[in-house]
Amino acid sequence: MISRDEVLGNLERYDLKKAKIGVVASHSALDTCDGAISEGFQTVAVCQQGRDATFSKYFKSQRDASGNIVRGVVDEPMVLDKFSSILKPEVQDSLMKNNVLFIPNRSFVSYCGIDAVENDFKVPMVGSRNLLRSEERGDERDYYWILEKAGMPFPKKVEKPEDIDGLTIIKVHHKVKKLERGFFTAKDYDQFVEKSTELIKQGVIEEDFLKSARMEQYIIGPVFNLDFFYSPLEEKGSKIELLGIDWRFESSLDGYCRLPGKQQVELENDGIIPEYTVCGHNSATLRESLLDKAFEMAEKYVAASKKYYDPGIIGPFCLQTCVDKDLNFYIYDVAPRIGGGTNVHMSVGHPYGNALWRREMSTGRRLSMEVRRAIEQERIEEIIT
Repeated sequence: MISRDEVLGNLERYDLKKAKIGVVASHSALDTCDGAISEGFQTVAVCQQGRDATFSKYFKSQRDASGNIVRGVVDEPMVLDKFSSILKPEVQDSLMKNNVLFIPNRSFVSYCGIDAVENDFKVPMVGSRNLLRSEERGDERDYYWILEKAGMPFPKKVEKPEDIDGLTIIKVHHKVKKLERGFFTAKDYDQFVEKSTELIKQGVIEEDFLKSARMEQYIIGPVFNLDFFYSPLEEKGSKIELLGIDWRFESSLDGYCRLPGKQQVELENDGIIPEYTVCGHNSATLRESLLDKAFEMAEKYVAASKKYYDPGIIGPFCLQTCVDKDLNFYIYDVAPRIGGGTNVHMSVGHPYGNALWRREMSTGRRLSMEVRRAIEQERIEEIIT
């Protein structure tokens, strides 16, 4: 892990009056940039050539002679040959000379690799650099480890295929779509063999997929991604904030579920098994009697992150949950950074964030508000790793 002293030494060379917000141009970058613009920052989106038009053309910002924003959210698109080129020393030097404070998202880690993010990326990062590794499922101290240490609810793990004795989800990476899921479900061992054999044949999963698979009880119920924020700087109100809730559209699962049951069975008999590729998000709220449970989980996660991953979570995090028929939460994933569905908050905020801050408050805006506050209070080192 790059030393905190080295990162803070790089930060000392910044002109924080000219600080800019930077992000890899994927995942939740539009929300990050929109929020930064709303808080008066200029933005830098690190793009990959061939995938840059959204940021370098369609959402490219325009400002008037006084510097006021007129259109768009991306002031400076930085187009590289590939996302991982952000790790090149000359690119990092350019970002630091441009006073860029970097916001990590899942795409950043996925394209660059967690080892490089921890050891080679010298640009001051807003958030918890050391917690990003907890998303590496199967790592010794992944988020399941944290959840267990914190006493938080998560689906029961199934140790081996022969143990499957009820509806189970098998979590595995997609063979071709490297950042997506090759998830499938099975009710027993025979169905596990049947489905996995078909998915291997179709090229959806690797033949040795079990080496990196996680099998767990399938919770039947709606999905809620709880978009929280933890502020080390807050001194009057709660340091934990619920900013919003989102849920996913998944292809081809959602289209599959819209078919009559008979057709679903026919498709499965033909070897057509739904995939779980996230392709969009929508906004949601919780019944108010569930909010106490949601905050209780957030409190436990923050405490565990501080205990085991000093200095603990900084800024946004997302608890991805299912709610069963008895209204119990089960956490099936944890994002220790800005969540993947926060673009639904963009520009309009979210009912919870708006109600709390009495203005349009997205996760992206709350991030930049924290950066602004840290600069003004001369406490920027408290939110940088």
